[in-house]
Amino acid sequence: MTGTSWDILLIGGASGVGKSRVAAQLATGAAGFVVEFDDVVSAVEAMTTAQHHPALHHFDGIPDTGRLTVEQVLNLQIATARALEPAVLGVVRNRLTVDVPALVEGDYLTPAAAVEAIREGRAAGRRVRAVFLHEESADRITANYAAREPECGEQTHRARVSAAYSRWLGDQASLHALPVVACRPWDTLAARIGRVLSVEGERQGECGPFATPGA
Repeated sequence: MTGTSWDILLIGGASGVGKSRVAAQLATGAAGFVVEFDDVVSAVEAMTTAQHHPALHHFDGIPDTGRLTVEQVLNLQIATARALEPAVLGVVRNRLTVDVPALVEGDYLTPAAAVEAIREGRAAGRRVRAVFLHEESADRITANYAAREPECGEQTHRARVSAAYSRWLGDQASLHALPVVACRPWDTLAARIGRVLSVEGERQGECGPFATPGA
């Protein structure tokens, strides 16, 4: 189906580390389609209420997360991500029905959801892959925010939360034996992701677009 080692690629990572940018690069190379999971999150939140789906509305009523500690915001973000895991799988299941390579990227993609998506893809004879991007430096993320959102000023607290969340995602990905790729150096990121995913494909024995499950 594609010249890549994947049919559906999940790109997880914290806010401000460059997921959207590298996803666009990889999609262009694969003639693929990008699903921004943040759009799905917004739609799900708009269709639910805190009363009926409290796990999806942890940040409701908190006008300024900067008044919370980094750990408090991190815990709310992790809880939200876990609550959104069924939505991740819903997106993947839909893409499994389409013969166009797709990348799904977003802050709220968890390694646990990625592992289940890979399992379901294998059962369907499709190559679902996942990679998690990691940026250790809060200062680097602060600079990324400044370049992307100069009108918002220096977002140091938000960047510290993002760096902490990046560490959590990396730890969880390692626990689930999923690849974690450092964001820097940026100019080699897309190539490094490609190499990691090729190795994953060889390890799982899925070299073709419709490999036999369990081969």
